[in-house]
Amino acid sequence: MQMSSRAMMVGAAVMAALMVSAACGSGQPEGAPAQAGMDVILTTRPDPVQTGDNTFEVMVREDGKPVTDATVSTEFYMASMPSMNMPEMRTKTELTHAGNGMYRGKGQVTMAGAWDVTVRVMRSGQEIGSKTMTLTAK
Repeated sequence: MQMSSRAMMVGAAVMAALMVSAACGSGQPEGAPAQAGMDVILTTRPDPVQTGDNTFEVMVREDGKPVTDATVSTEFYMASMPSMNMPEMRTKTELTHAGNGMYRGKGQVTMAGAWDVTVRVMRSGQEIGSKTMTLTAK
């Protein structure tokens, strides 16, 4: 049985997408990419994030080199839910440089559900990188 060239191209595209997905599936949350040349990778302990205390770790690299002179923070945001009489919620955690481009801090997640998370990387008061993703707290 012969495949048409279109079917072969579609199959190749699907395989490529699966390979990229597998390569990126290192347990890291998905999200909007950081700025060009900037890698911002958030991990949580526990994983997945849970209500209560969590440890947030952010690896920051610029052009493949660890960034050691930044101010890094995470901000969790959940929109208001008027039908449930719930106001919007925000929680921000300032992280401390732990060495070799790794920033770490403890923070609270106050409710189970989907949270929009923004990691901000600042240097001298200017944002040099950020990453936004959605995490679901258990």
